[in-house]
Amino acid sequence: MTGMAGNERTPSGPPPALLTGAVADALRATGGRVGGVYLCSATPGLLRLAVLAGLPGPLFRPWWRVTVDRPFPVADVHRTGVPVVLANATEMMRDYAQLAAGLPFQFGSIYVPVVADGRSFGVLAVLRPAAADAAEVQGECERLTGVADSLGAALLRLDADGGDATWDGEPLCVRPPAAGPAPGRVGRFSWDPATDVVTLDEQARALLGLPPGEFPGTLDDLARAVDPTDAHRLPGLLHRTARGRPPPLPLQVRTTEGGLRLLELWEATGAATGPPDAVASAATPRPIAGVLLDPGPGALADGAADLLPEGVFCLDRLGLVVYANPRAGHLLGVPRDRLVGRSLWEAVPWLNQPTSEEHLRGALLSPEPAHFHVRLPVADGRSAVPRPYEGDWLRISLYPGADLVTCTAVPANRVPDGTAPEPPETDPPAPGTAASTAPLYRPIVLAIALTEAVTARQVSAVVMQELLPAFGGRRLAIYLLQERHLYLAWESGFPKGFLRPFEGVALDARLPGVETLTTGRPLFFDSMPQLSAAYPGIALDASEGARAFLPLIASGRPVGSCILGFDRSRSFSSEERTVLTALAGLIAHAMEKAQRYDTEAALARGLQQALLPRRLSQHARVQTAGRYLPGTEGMDVGGDWYDVVEAGDGLALVIGDVQGHGVQAAATMGQLRSAVRAFALGDRPPEEVMGGTNHLLIDLDPGQFASCCYVRLDPATGVARAVRAGHLPPLLRHPDGRTEVVDLRGGVVLGVDPRAHYPVTELRLEPGAILALYTDGLVERPGEDIDDGIAELRRALAGAGARPGRPSPAGTDAFGPASGSPPARSLADVADRLTATARQAADRADDIALLLATRRPADDGRQA
Repeated sequence: MTGMAGNERTPSGPPPALLTGAVADALRATGGRVGGVYLCSATPGLLRLAVLAGLPGPLFRPWWRVTVDRPFPVADVHRTGVPVVLANATEMMRDYAQLAAGLPFQFGSIYVPVVADGRSFGVLAVLRPAAADAAEVQGECERLTGVADSLGAALLRLDADGGDATWDGEPLCVRPPAAGPAPGRVGRFSWDPATDVVTLDEQARALLGLPPGEFPGTLDDLARAVDPTDAHRLPGLLHRTARGRPPPLPLQVRTTEGGLRLLELWEATGAATGPPDAVASAATPRPIAGVLLDPGPGALADGAADLLPEGVFCLDRLGLVVYANPRAGHLLGVPRDRLVGRSLWEAVPWLNQPTSEEHLRGALLSPEPAHFHVRLPVADGRSAVPRPYEGDWLRISLYPGADLVTCTAVPANRVPDGTAPEPPETDPPAPGTAASTAPLYRPIVLAIALTEAVTARQVSAVVMQELLPAFGGRRLAIYLLQERHLYLAWESGFPKGFLRPFEGVALDARLPGVETLTTGRPLFFDSMPQLSAAYPGIALDASEGARAFLPLIASGRPVGSCILGFDRSRSFSSEERTVLTALAGLIAHAMEKAQRYDTEAALARGLQQALLPRRLSQHARVQTAGRYLPGTEGMDVGGDWYDVVEAGDGLALVIGDVQGHGVQAAATMGQLRSAVRAFALGDRPPEEVMGGTNHLLIDLDPGQFASCCYVRLDPATGVARAVRAGHLPPLLRHPDGRTEVVDLRGGVVLGVDPRAHYPVTELRLEPGAILALYTDGLVERPGEDIDDGIAELRRALAGAGARPGRPSPAGTDAFGPASGSPPARSLADVADRLTATARQAADRADDIALLLATRRPADDGRQA
């Protein structure tokens, strides 16, 4: 890492003052320690972290981007518009295992949607100390919602004025409001670019070494008050801040006497008292305000810690070292004046390793102290301070506070077996290579995500969302083995058509994607020239970046190969190679499972299609229409079915739902459908049809039960005798548009009680009336009462009989009046309207069946 905050933001997007002000308000309203706001990206389906307050940005890089379909609270809140409260780590592990695996620390969190006028702009989040349960933080959630609503209204105004309410840059990393008095001496100043007037308070003049009294008052005068090496960049920084681009980190400047000062800048609204809440215009320079901070040791603890025998240093919530005693500089091999005012990872780069980063994340998120060991690198002649313990170990302890993390370092002569990490690599990366981001990634996150993926496409999507960003990759290709040839299952980031020549290559081809599978060894190439030298004549895309070819082998069986591509040249550390190889094994097992699933799903879909009726039995006086929609979760196939069967001189209308999904449910459905058809063709009474089917299912003992509704309709008279077994009641739309839920007595579901009784209810279907039979997938919604769903379907059926602008008057049927005037909607149109919302839904937890029936008038000679 080169620093502990995000890079300077891009010019597009909402003004920084608006977002940072909202996050500050959120922390004040909730008493939280960490806050952030995610905004929609210009890329559909992607949320980006725009502001992060109270945490070092690079330490949390894996959470900068969240796709809206990930099982993360930010994604759920954005999709549903419902706040999520996770009071503690237990609730987070229960509801969001992936997030808990990546951040396994004791803290709570609240997430609320940023919405206005029905539009979702993003999500406002606060992390806070753990609580006993959600009820304890309900008040905080309500206050946070108020802040989010104000931010949503401001973003809506910005969008209406032609501004950009999306975010596509790196996050702004800022300090949260202080929980106590600010450390060190603080001076304030302001600058108005319109008049070039600089105003300094008394403390600021003292910090710059200026005499008391009026400051001369121009930007040039201010620049002359600092060290010449800093003076040349100060005017440019102030001008950029005035145009809405404040630097993300406190800036180090030195006085003409050499004293270190930290400088923070922001847009002002006329007073230099703190960041404004109003939206600033990036087009017109605005007045700016700032503070000068003296991070000296005397201001923090009156120099008392300077006398301690152990190393002591303090980090603020952005990872900046704000104090270090002489012993800390001695043990870490960095002079104290080079520690203070810099991020820890910049000042002590050999601490950039997984163990250190993981414990610092924990100290910033939870109140528990953390302790770990780290090995000192051997001096290379570049260390400014000699270390008497080179090659030995240090014990680092982290003690979290509201605003600071206090750290101690002591030599450790002995390290418990198995607790010490490997010593870090001390060689710097080669010029032009990308720094490793593998330490930021927890492999268990990918493992958990893969357990939730069931199809090959879902596995590939998880790899793209979880693995690729963690290692800085931009390209992904996954090939699967079929009959000794490799076929492309997923690609992302490669030029269009580039991978086409590699489709279906045989296992004897000399290609890295083939040889990594046949040899079982991963192949890593730091650059394209290196790849070209190893495989002369191989086609290369325009990128000059590195490539990793990973074998996908599960339990010794070849599954395929995975290719990771990078935009730039880079080396792969031994740790990265080990981690990537292990992750390839996880991917292979998930892919093997997905292939079995795809095979079973294809079999189930074929079985189901074969069992559902291709055409419905017809009658001159009755028209029917059926619709079936498979679920989009799990096996994508279930046990719902419908049928229309000739029963003597009448018609039997049947709908049923077998518990569960998959091949077994489809097979059971087929058996029940055959049984009901056999009983109906014999024109058995409805109660006997249901009783006989119940006994059949009990005798088959498939370990499943089913619901069913059976209606025997006399087309001539319209008399219908109906029976149901645990199924939802039918709906009846009368010719005049009135719609009701049919009060149909029922018995228990099929397959449970051999002594079950199924009473018969008689009703009459008038010409032009519509009888609707349906399964629960059409009316059931997560978190809602099923009666509300039935009422919604009832309203939809009431308005579905006539064409737009032509409500059906009394005396007409669903196909128009008997006199032959212009027709209303056909029954097929009505069925399409009732299932339109379900067809357009990306996620259907259950399959859906719908069967509609209507009678024509006696003199209607049209064919069914």
